[in-house]
Amino acid sequence: MPKLKTKSGVKKRFKLTASGLLKHGVAGKRHRLISHNSKYIRQNRGTKVLSKADTATVKAWAPYGLS
Repeated sequence: MPKLKTKSGVKKRFKLTASGLLKHGVAGKRHRLISHNSKYIRQNRGTKVLSKADTATVKAWAPYGLS
């Protein structure tokens, strides 16, 4: 069987936690921040954990896991 390729975007955008969850950066923090209020900017600081439904999809794109 040939080896499966990992989606290159997944390598760049996600990291696995020790418990197997996926961390990702939040959207909406690059530009046009003047139209967002302070609460929105503050709550989207750092990283978030991906939902369970989306985790299954992303793990299929990385067949050998993420390092």
